[in-house]
Amino acid sequence: MTDPRSAVVFDADETLLALRPALTGALSAVLDEMRRRATDAAEVSLADLEADWGAVFGALSAAPVQEIRRAALARSLARAGLDTHLDEFAALFFARRFALTRPFPDALPALAALRPRHLLGFATNGNSRAERCGLAGEFAFELYAHENDLPKKPAPEFYAAVVAAAGLPAEHIVHVGDSPEHDVLAAQRAGLRAVWLNRDRLPRPPGLTPDAEVSTLADLPDVLARLEAAKA
Repeated sequence: MTDPRSAVVFDADETLLALRPALTGALSAVLDEMRRRATDAAEVSLADLEADWGAVFGALSAAPVQEIRRAALARSLARAGLDTHLDEFAALFFARRFALTRPFPDALPALAALRPRHLLGFATNGNSRAERCGLAGEFAFELYAHENDLPKKPAPEFYAAVVAAAGLPAEHIVHVGDSPEHDVLAAQRAGLRAVWLNRDRLPRPPGLTPDAEVSTLADLPDVLARLEAAKA
């Protein structure tokens, strides 16, 4: 049975969900449609569309992800004189992005292995809705930044909402994610334990001391069992 005294909460994009291939596929669909509609789009590349996200992100980083994406698409469409068609292209982008966003192969088996012993949660800055990305019904609770005025990670209010949703003391919650700042350091500052998912086996950044580090979610059940044993 699930232990009501412990919870494991997951980040979404690049933790449970393989977002990068979905974004590439969605931008490719946008570029194909741009080229179909405008001859000027022949000079526009996929790299240009990817760069447009970076060009607008800095000024809008605290905004909802959908707003940032629309700003990036507006910049891309302006390259081919298609500015007035933003709504159509945004609808195309998001339809393809959600159709292509699916869990990593290690995600669902890890959730199944953890569920008998832990309350499972889903907490994201992005707009990867669990039910639209192959994760429907997997979690006891879900939290999305900008719903109910919830600020994005690494805001302490985000993690306060995680603690409230879990209904447990912060020290009984483990947060799992791929971002050293948002998913590890911010979670630890809020009193949670944190597991860094380092799929690419990157060097650990200075000052980062996760409670555990894994390169695959397949290792997570054993790692959490060791953490629980050490705390007992």
